[in-house]
Amino acid sequence: PMGSERTEIRKRQMAATPESPGTAQAQLSTGNRGSNACCFCWCCCCSCSCLTVRNQEEERARRTSHELQAEGIPNCEESPAPTLEEVNAWAQSFDKLMLTPAGRNAFREFLRTEFSEENMLFWMACEELKQESNKSVIEEKARLIYEDYISILSPKEVSLDSRVREVINRNMLEPSQHTFDDAQLQIYTLMHRDSYPRFMNSAIYKDLLQSLSEKSIEA
Repeated sequence: PMGSERTEIRKRQMAATPESPGTAQAQLSTGNRGSNACCFCWCCCCSCSCLTVRNQEEERARRTSHELQAEGIPNCEESPAPTLEEVNAWAQSFDKLMLTPAGRNAFREFLRTEFSEENMLFWMACEELKQESNKSVIEEKARLIYEDYISILSPKEVSLDSRVREVINRNMLEPSQHTFDDAQLQIYTLMHRDSYPRFMNSAIYKDLLQSLSEKSIEA
């Protein structure tokens, strides 16, 4: 048939004309366009490398406190089980909550559910720094606190205003036990005003209070 002859002639012409390198390169480029699309494309359907980087950064920001703990966040403080009187006292003031290891542990457990455990960890690190007297130890601990909680590159960075950050940067020229005093106070105030009221209404606090109340009645 005439159609079959035309098909055969076309096949011979294609076989006799090798594909030029430029054509092959163009086809290769077109084939890869889906995975390496230009970052200036106007649509949002491509998988640009810039979008990949941004997604990775967002994923890093969403890491939970549990994941951070696996990377080296210290465990909770050792403390005896709180009494009913102690737990009731936590409701009287934030200062009373923060005075005891049991109170700090319970509050820290709550902060972990809100992905803000780094606030307590920073406060505790500052308290530990204040107990040091050896200059070289102070400098090393100050450096670690800065890297863990002040550096914008750290996943555990705490929220501080620019004024406090400037004070810290000046203090880091000659670190001392009080290098982070302003920052510690700001984070303490943040926890007091922002997190403490929610902790008092949380299941963590109410369940603990109920459990101790029931034990007291049984006794």
